Amino acid sequence: MSGIKIFIICVLAGLTSTTFAQSDVKQLKVDKALTDDAKTCLECHAEKMPLIVHDWKSSRHSHVGVTCIDCHSQKADQPTAAQNCPGVKGTDIYVSPLVSPKVCARCHEQEAREFSESGHLRARTQIEASDGLQKLMSYHEGQRHPEFQGGPDETGCMQCHGAIIKLDANKRPTAETWPNAGVGTVYPDGAIGNCAACHTRHSFDIAEARKPAACASCHLGPDHPDIEIFISSKHGHIYQSEGEKWKYDSPPDAWEPGDFRAPTCAACHLSGLGELKTTHNVSERLYWNSWGKTSKLRNSKDPMNPLTGDAVKGRAMMKQVCANCHTPLHTSGFFAQADKQVNLYNDAYYKPAEKMLNELKEKGLLDENPWNDEFQKIFYHLWHHEGRRMRQGALMGSADYAHWHGSFECMQDIYKLQKIYKERMKLDSAVRSSLK
Repeated sequence: MSGIKIFIICVLAGLTSTTFAQSDVKQLKVDKALTDDAKTCLECHAEKMPLIVHDWKSSRHSHVGVTCIDCHSQKADQPTAAQNCPGVKGTDIYVSPLVSPKVCARCHEQEAREFSESGHLRARTQIEASDGLQKLMSYHEGQRHPEFQGGPDETGCMQCHGAIIKLDANKRPTAETWPNAGVGTVYPDGAIGNCAACHTRHSFDIAEARKPAACASCHLGPDHPDIEIFISSKHGHIYQSEGEKWKYDSPPDAWEPGDFRAPTCAACHLSGLGELKTTHNVSERLYWNSWGKTSKLRNSKDPMNPLTGDAVKGRAMMKQVCANCHTPLHTSGFFAQADKQVNLYNDAYYKPAEKMLNELKEKGLLDENPWNDEFQKIFYHLWHHEGRRMRQGALMGSADYAHWHGSFECMQDIYKLQKIYKERMKLDSAVRSSLK
């Protein structure tokens, strides 16, 4: 439809251009008890980028007088301190578009400490430490392209895992490392994390972080379909049918059953329920590592360790969550079923697959390029895709992911691996015999 036709329809409907006025903060004038510098920031940004100020205006930060300059100002000696913003150029104020977790920790000390003890902390550093992932992103997916090989990381991996942010000559973050919404971002001041990954800028809404969508932008897809698993579970069934009516803005440690009728991701893994306190350590209530090649019980206090957490305490805490809605018999039966599926994956699928892989490797029967080798590709999918779905579907109550997307596909993988293994071992034996 042309612009002229749209305009005529609007006029006939009584909708003039004023009906489509821009944000109600565009002409904002601040009179509350804020510093002149804070008012200048708000009024300028209300004109230039009104949605940011609109979000801030409705936030808890606005209610308590925390403004742009409180979070974005920098000491002159900070690595990100600059005067690139016209509003501060030539003054004694330095700012940065980057807000390090150290800034959030000034007010949210406990939350920052809990996050620093969680598996989310290593989201980027584990990528940096993995030669296999580095080669996958640039050498294979990026095809070693001299100009564009960074694309898979910049548009994919770092948007969830985070990046090690680099600065240009003007102390602006480089396009190769920012913007990103990654939870494990490493900032120039050395801080790790990204609170806005879950509480998006600039409203930082607690209700938003309690809804499954907060987790869904990262925890989805063929390798860890947690949002799909949740939606297809009985919890997700209830959420889908009535979740829009629930109350999400109760204070921390006061969001209880009654506000909601079935748990979201946050309710199980983060929220304060009953005697459990709210936590920002997403590893605290976990028993298994359900994303590794093989699942092991959590037993480490080091957040950089894939087994960070305490399995026994974690399971007890998760059972406390369940106790808000279920009987002990129901809860114990659920975990007995789920643990059986995890152990089945470990013993019947991963162990024999790994044994075959190691034997082929010892005999030099694997291609140096794992992505050009059918055995190695299937092995990768066995644990990284089908095996994760098999385990995570069981642990989060989704029958289809535990079975059809999980154990059924693992079964097909192991049979394919066994066939390739036998063929290569037979060929190797024939070659060796011919050389005698």
